[in-house]
Amino acid sequence: MEKYVNLKIADGTDMEAYITVPEEAVGRNAPGLILLQEAYGVNHHIRDVADRFAAQGYVVIVPELFHRTAPPYFEGNYANFNEVMPHMQAMTNEGTTADLKAAWHWLRQNELVNPENIFSVGYCMGGRVSFLANATLPLKAAASYYGGNTASIADKAKDISGRHLFFWGGLDKHIGQDQIDTVITAMDTAGKEYINVKISYADHAFFCDERPAYNEKAAKEAWALTLAFFKNNMG
Repeated sequence: MEKYVNLKIADGTDMEAYITVPEEAVGRNAPGLILLQEAYGVNHHIRDVADRFAAQGYVVIVPELFHRTAPPYFEGNYANFNEVMPHMQAMTNEGTTADLKAAWHWLRQNELVNPENIFSVGYCMGGRVSFLANATLPLKAAASYYGGNTASIADKAKDISGRHLFFWGGLDKHIGQDQIDTVITAMDTAGKEYINVKISYADHAFFCDERPAYNEKAAKEAWALTLAFFKNNMG
């Protein structure tokens, strides 16, 4: 059953968030996960990924990051990037940070979640937001899949709290090696611990099984590594 919660954001706005929980979770033992959308909204694919994490034992919250400019439950069309561009361009680091804090507080207060084990993962646009989350929240660890424009906030590497896992596609024409180098150099300079994975045979959005760039092999390998990475970083 699909379920949403309405969160009050510090700037006075309201935000819907998709939530999904493990079927057999009892007590405050489950890890919490903030899952961060692509540019196309909290759509069927993103909700499906959230459900997959819930099946692995995570209590998952997926904030609707376009809530200031798009209607609730907005879903963009993968064939029409121009449709979602205005919503992306309207986002600010300050507003997104407020959204992340609201999602984090919801997990912290959830009766099923161990508040010491909260993570984030993001895809495409959400990959950048997951990096921001790790720099603004006390996360155990975080993962970013082909996070476009992460280089623009590379200076926040000094504030990273948990280990970070990066995935990039070697065939990705949207994110050049120069951008990757900027992010990783910032992590090295700040002395932060990370895993940096460039999958040579994968393109941008290789994890999304509803887009042409989907690469089943790369997606399965990245999924396995993500689960292992989070598990290894649990308290």
